[in-house]
Amino acid sequence: MSTKVASIQYWFNDNDTKEERIDQVAKLIDQASDADLVLLPEMWNVGFLSFSKYDSHAEKIDGPTVSMVAGKAKKYNAYILAGSIVEKEGADKYNTAVLINPDGKVAATYRKIHLVTRKGSAEADYLKPGKAPVTLKTELGIIGFGVCYDLRFPELYRKMAVNDGAEIFLQPSAWPLQRVENWIDLMHARANENQAYLISCNICGMNEGVQNFGHSAIVDPQGISIASGGLTQCIVKGEIDVEEVRKFRRDTHHLKNRVLSV
Repeated sequence: MSTKVASIQYWFNDNDTKEERIDQVAKLIDQASDADLVLLPEMWNVGFLSFSKYDSHAEKIDGPTVSMVAGKAKKYNAYILAGSIVEKEGADKYNTAVLINPDGKVAATYRKIHLVTRKGSAEADYLKPGKAPVTLKTELGIIGFGVCYDLRFPELYRKMAVNDGAEIFLQPSAWPLQRVENWIDLMHARANENQAYLISCNICGMNEGVQNFGHSAIVDPQGISIASGGLTQCIVKGEIDVEEVRKFRRDTHHLKNRVLSV
C-alpha cells in the first residue's frame, strides 16, 4: 500500500512566541493535507537549545501543542507525528515524541532515550531519559521512533527492527549545521542496515545563535533518499510502500545473516 508522506521542515525563530509557533505550524499542516503521514521536528514549539524555557513551556500530553495536532489529524484523516515536546509528568520532564492517529487520538508516545551531554547542551540537566524503545503496528506498517541524538545509537534501531519488526522509523530532530555529514550518513546507515524506511524531520532556522540545517529526508530501505530538503523551510514530500520493505527483507537477508545479537 502506497503511503503519502510529508515532512514539515519548519523555520525556527527565537523571537516568536510558543503560541505563534503553534499557529504557524498549524498553517503548514494545512499545506500537507493530502498526506497520509505528516512529521514535525523535535522541540519546534520551544527550541531545543532554549533550555531556560523548558520549565515554562513544558506541557502534559493533552496540552495545547498536541491538541492542535490532534485536531488536524482528525480533520485530514492522517497520522501526524507532533514532533517532540517537553512533556511534563509530575515533577519530571521528558523529550517526548507523540504520534496522533487519524481519529485524533494519541497512538503512541516515545520518550527520547539518549540525552545530549556534550558541551553546550543542558538537555540532560533538565530532562529525564526514556527507558525503552517504542514501536506501533499500524495499517501503514510497523512504526518505530527515534529522536535526534538517538540516531547515533544503532542498537536502538536494530532492537526495533529485529525484536518488533519495525518497518518505518520516524525521526524528529534539531540537528545543527556543523554536523551535517554525520546526519546524512547516519540516516542512510540506519535505514539500510535495518532494511527499513527512515523518515526524518529536522528543524531549520536559528536557535540561541546556532543554525539548524534542515535536510529532512525520506530514505528507502536500501539507504537511498527518495526526497530531501535543503537549508530553508519546506515540506518534503514522497511516497513509501511497506511492501517494498517486506520484499527486500525476503529477498536480501541482511537481518537473517547477523551473527551477533543485540
